[in-house]
This record gives sequence, C-alpha cells and structure tokens, in this order.
Amino acid sequence: MRVAVDAMGGDNAPAVEVEGAVAAAREFGIAVTLVGDELRLRQCLATYPTAGLDIDIHHASEVVGMHDSASDAVRRKRNSSVRLAFELVSEGKACAAVSAGNSGATMAAGMFVLKRISGIERPAIAQVFPTLQGKTLVLDVGGNVDCKPTHLAQFAIMGQVYAKYAMGIDNPRIGLLSNGEEDSKGNDLTRETNAILRQTSLNYAGYVEGRDIFKGTVEVVVCDGFVGNVVLKLSEGLAEATGTMLKREIMGDMIAKMGYLFMRGAFNRFKKTVDYAEYGGAPLIGINGVGMICHGGSNAKAIKNAIRFAHEYATSGVTQRIAETLSENYGALFLRSGNGAPTVSS
Repeated sequence: MRVAVDAMGGDNAPAVEVEGAVAAAREFGIAVTLVGDELRLRQCLATYPTAGLDIDIHHASEVVGMHDSASDAVRRKRNSSVRLAFELVSEGKACAAVSAGNSGATMAAGMFVLKRISGIERPAIAQVFPTLQGKTLVLDVGGNVDCKPTHLAQFAIMGQVYAKYAMGIDNPRIGLLSNGEEDSKGNDLTRETNAILRQTSLNYAGYVEGRDIFKGTVEVVVCDGFVGNVVLKLSEGLAEATGTMLKREIMGDMIAKMGYLFMRGAFNRFKKTVDYAEYGGAPLIGINGVGMICHGGSNAKAIKNAIRFAHEYATSGVTQRIAETLSENYGALFLRSGNGAPTVSS
C-alpha cells in the first residue's frame, strides 16, 4: 500500500514533497514513492534521518509546469512526474497518487492513465470543508466548469458514497447548491438536476445556499466546477483575511494583547480548524483508482496529510462501491447508450 507522490509539481518542489513524505512515513508508517528527478530527490532526502522509513524514488525526467496545457502535457510528456505517479497506481505498485502540481494536468493524468469508473462521465474534485456540525464534502470544486444535469447527479452519488465510506457518515444528506432554497430558484442546470435527484433513493435535502456549507446543514454539497472553485477560493481567502485582521486588531491594542494570552489556545484551535494544510488535498473522485490534488502552494504539513488521506481513501474501497452503487441502483438513470453496466475495470 505505497503512496506515489509527484515530487516535482508544487510551487516549492521538491523540498516540501520530500519533507512531507518523510513526515508521513515517520508519523503514520506509510510507504512512499517519490516520483521525480532522482538526483535532486536523493540530495534532498539525504538531509533527513530516514533510517527505518520505507521511502523510495522513481525517476521521472520531465515536469509538467503550471502553465502547460493539461491534455498536451499528459500526452506529450510521457515521462513527467505526475503521469508516472499515476502509472505506478495503474501497475499496482502504489495504491494512490498525490500531486501539488498543475491541477488540470493531474486530473487529465488520472483520467488518461487510470480511466474513469464505467458509468461516470466526469470525475469530480471534492473538498472537505469544516462546519459547525463537523465536515461537509463539496464537489465539484474545479474539475468541470461546464456541466450537464446528469453530471451533477453523478457527483451526488459519488459524494454520498465517499461521505459514507471514507468520512464515516452513515446516511449523508445531499444538498444542491443554488441561490435560494425554493424549488423555483436556480437556473436550468440546477432545476433539471433537482428533478433528477428527487427520483433517486439518495438522502436528498433539495437546494441549499452558500451559507449552509459552513452551517453543516448537509454533509454533501453538489455544484458545477465553476461555482465550486469560486466557493473554494473565496473560503481560502476569507480564512486568510480573517486571521490577518484578527492579528492586526490584537497587535494594535495593549488590552487585546493581554486578552490574547488567555485566548491563545482557542485561537490556535480555530486556526487549525480552518487551515487547508490539515485536510491535505482534494480527492479526484470518479477515476478507476485514487488521486489526490493538493494546493500548488502546499507546505510539508499539507503534503503529509494528503498522503495520509490518500492512503485512507485507498483502503476505504470507495472506488469499487461507487461502481456497485451505480450498477445496482442508478443504471437506468445514468448509463449512456451502449456503455454497459458500471463496473471497475481490472
């Protein structure tokens, strides 16, 4: 159960990937394969005490840059670190691939190398958000800008399965993100998706609004990738701005500074709750395997946690359960003509 890490893709590669991999191997006992320039990786790895840690290196001679075309990069750069990481999964030499590189290329590599679960038209990038009630899974947060109603309905099914088996939520409630709770709200996409979801056996709660994500009104929120990415980036910006404004107010007043000494523990717990590094990365759901997409600016802590979550995802059996759920319950709704019953290909 090794995790393959694209060690060359992030903004601060390969330093943070190596540090995160060492931390994951030491703290969680996870075997890691670093994929990238072997010489650079060995030099970086040599700066850490790794005796007893199961970390190896798989050489990759090419790197996909942040400005590379996703599809061209995957097809033309056959020896890129992100593609080879997914090929290790395809060959059974790793259980999951983790990358903080070009998210479009990571998604393209996952689809190109591992293929989609049969019956799934569009894989989705999912993100766990902290809420007042616990955690909520939002998908899609950037993989698919233009979606059809059937795509969003499939996101709902994948989200339900992931929330149940990877997050441990027994009967997750599903909400469709809209600009109001009434069925008359939304646009053509949400209204058609709403009609489809009401025909399913999902625990569908109807429309939810943006504020419901952090209230924890439902455990899974479905939207297209354009809206979801705005939600994700707005949330990241709000968390960062809130921390900066709080620090400014505290530092500007002596009484506030004294109060902070008593409140420091609470502030630190809050910071940990909203810190994206605690969640590591966003799983790519719907491919025939496990892929984890990390923030380009991820630090070592984020990489460490992404490796842990990828390993947990791989052991949860979500991929197989998505295929089984589609086949057993929703074939008539979603199967494309001639596609056959949804199964995970061997």
